[in-house]
Amino acid sequence: MSKTNMSDDKPPSRNWFEKLTQIFQDTPQDREQLVEVLKTAEENTLINPELLSMMVGVMHISEMQARDIMIPRPEMVVVDDEMDFSKILLNVVNSRHSRFPVIGDNRDDIEGIILAKDLLRFIAERESEPDCRFTLKDYLRPAVIIPESKRLDVLLKEFRANRNHMAIVVDEYGGVAGLVTIEDVLEQIVGEIEDEYDIDDDEDNIHQIEGNTFNVKARTEIEEFNQYFNAKINDEEYDTIGGILMQAFGHMPSRGETVKIENLQFEIVSADTRRIKLLRVKKIKEVIE
Repeated sequence: MSKTNMSDDKPPSRNWFEKLTQIFQDTPQDREQLVEVLKTAEENTLINPELLSMMVGVMHISEMQARDIMIPRPEMVVVDDEMDFSKILLNVVNSRHSRFPVIGDNRDDIEGIILAKDLLRFIAERESEPDCRFTLKDYLRPAVIIPESKRLDVLLKEFRANRNHMAIVVDEYGGVAGLVTIEDVLEQIVGEIEDEYDIDDDEDNIHQIEGNTFNVKARTEIEEFNQYFNAKINDEEYDTIGGILMQAFGHMPSRGETVKIENLQFEIVSADTRRIKLLRVKKIKEVIE
């Protein structure tokens, strides 16, 4: 009986584990090399693009700090300790947030955090006891304070361990710089859902579309905005144009809402439940009577 000619047979296909082992045969020496190895694995269909993106995101958060992703102080949606229950509830409904910093005299005076679900608890209690009164301090939870330099991987670990979802970010002088949520950190891993109106971070803050119409990033500093549009918007209380619009609207605006400031019309082009992202600004010709 003759032996089978093995050279005529096709070599058995390697399974995914063997392929992955081959790719990692040369141990990566640094993070950049590891990313390249993962990209090679994705090109060889060992992992899908979404998984590659998340794995790279996990590595990147160890290099990022709270200041890199925080919601800036002017764009924070807060509850004033002098607000009555109806105003607080309106703030919750308009912003669609679940957690709110409670402030005293100003935004540096953080008294605590209030949760939307606690307000629902009061509504339920009022149903059974119509005469009960709402006292904000009874529903305050302690605020977590972190420095701007807090690493995101450490912050995420602390969020999970302590079951916190929001932290107040302070600068080197102890002033409030902004806030960060667990959702903000997780977005660095799973990615943010973008829409057709999102613009690249590398682009200029102000981009002319046509004629008197411009796209403006909400994070544009008021000084830059005033210089570009020859405007005189006050920058004593807020640093960015997004902060000015939060004040003008009085709530977290949705896409399509408009407001007029000086001879400029602002339209919200892109925003989520926590911040304004992109504006459309149109110069309005003044009518001389």
